[in-house]
Amino acid sequence: MFVYLTKKLFEVSKNNIRKKKIGLPPGTIVFTGNQKVEKVIIHYLKYDENYLEERTYDNHTDIPFIQANKEIVDWYDVRGIHDVNLLEAIGKIFEIHPLILEDIADVKQRPKFEEYLLGLFITIQTLSFDKTTKSISSEQIGLYFREGLLISFQENESDLFQIIRKRVEKKYGKIRSKNTSYLAYALLDCVIDNYFYVFESIELEIELLEEELLDNPGSNMKSKIHHLKKELLVVRRTLTPLREAISQFAKTDSPHIDKNILFFIRDLYDHTIQVMDFCDTQRDILNGLQDLYLSEISFKMNQVIQVLTIITTIFVPLSFLAGLYGMNFENMPELNYEYGYYVLLGVMALILVGSLAFFKMKNWF
Repeated sequence: MFVYLTKKLFEVSKNNIRKKKIGLPPGTIVFTGNQKVEKVIIHYLKYDENYLEERTYDNHTDIPFIQANKEIVDWYDVRGIHDVNLLEAIGKIFEIHPLILEDIADVKQRPKFEEYLLGLFITIQTLSFDKTTKSISSEQIGLYFREGLLISFQENESDLFQIIRKRVEKKYGKIRSKNTSYLAYALLDCVIDNYFYVFESIELEIELLEEELLDNPGSNMKSKIHHLKKELLVVRRTLTPLREAISQFAKTDSPHIDKNILFFIRDLYDHTIQVMDFCDTQRDILNGLQDLYLSEISFKMNQVIQVLTIITTIFVPLSFLAGLYGMNFENMPELNYEYGYYVLLGVMALILVGSLAFFKMKNWF
């Protein structure tokens, strides 16, 4: 009950936030999510093939934002997007279009790719699977980049791009020798690779459900399967626009993208298709488990009915004999026979044994 009320209150607060946007001009920044961090953390990396500078700031300190130099990469990783004033300041310094800032603050944006004169913008949903609640949660990631500058926006303070940052710091791979378009590709690739980990976790849960279903399907099995199907439906709604966004990214001819990077982006599109195939496959498996559950329930019910039918079939002739000799007629010759009672019991026993032998011969039990 508490979880239900909390969910309803969350939906009401969401609706109230969205109502505030009604009638506002395009480009108005309104944060539509829940504040997930106490203060915004900004991790700054400045690098090229031979140079690296790293700093960390928060929105309570003076952040030395500078105009990007095209010969070197400036990466600002902003964790926490509830500070509207900070978003406006970033937009003013780097001349980011107001519609981009509006999309960054709206955490319910569908994945998309947009081209602007001064830069490119990509928004994507990253997923995580909670093994305790068996639920999938999402976090919006926004990337704005042009030559020499990339700004990433995250809702939480967790470092989703720690692997990429280590590659930059330790010169792993090509990332230090490439420009911002390759960095954008690397960040997107990191998010999509995490999808595979999520689906591996879901696959493990499906295997456990299948084992439980074959061993002893409980009454809550149907709700477990339905819950996972709903979670995969949410994922499917995220993946469909993601495929479209990555496709547009791979086909762009923007001057802000190195043409040599397009090969990597096309590979990223292939990964997106593969993730969608995983999602569809797991949904099909869950549909199969649901059918198997119904079959197991029907099979168990048939077994119960079979046992009851056998018992009824055996006792019908016995009940007939008992009822026949229980009638109050005077002229029944067997009633006066000395061993009549034992003969009747013997006949009943023969009927019982014969019925069981017949059922066994027919493989009815």
